[in-house]
Amino acid sequence: MKRSQLITPEGLEKLKAELDHLWRVERPETTRKVSWAASLGDRSENADYHYNKKRLREIDRRVLYLRKCIDDFKVIRYDPHQDGKVMFGAWVEIESDKGLKKRLRIVGYEELIGNKDYISMDSPMAQALLNKEVGDEVVVQTTVSKFVWRINKIEYLK
Repeated sequence: MKRSQLITPEGLEKLKAELDHLWRVERPETTRKVSWAASLGDRSENADYHYNKKRLREIDRRVLYLRKCIDDFKVIRYDPHQDGKVMFGAWVEIESDKGLKKRLRIVGYEELIGNKDYISMDSPMAQALLNKEVGDEVVVQTTVSKFVWRINKIEYLK
């Protein structure tokens, strides 16, 4: 399944901050550690050297990925026409037919890490919620069961 290339302005800023931190702080620090460990001589059993070389490769991969995706993502900013409907970037308060309440934000996949209340806009739940309004009921079909949710509130960061 192809993931959407959408991101919120806040998500883009977090990615830019991560890229800046990796490039200006972590990479130079790790490079110094590799140089120091290499200067000790025999590298075959030098754990510091091997660990930091591996870390340097991880940083370089992430930097390359971030540089590419930051340019490729389409930033979706709040627009007044979104009010009243569930769209990308919305905070949605929902309640199940069993009384379970959740508050979720619909975002792009890159924003999910570290945000427990965020769901991907490509998820079955988000797909069921998109373009719905307060009071609407949505049915989310999974491989295990069918869930019915009622939309109680829709909010946007403005």
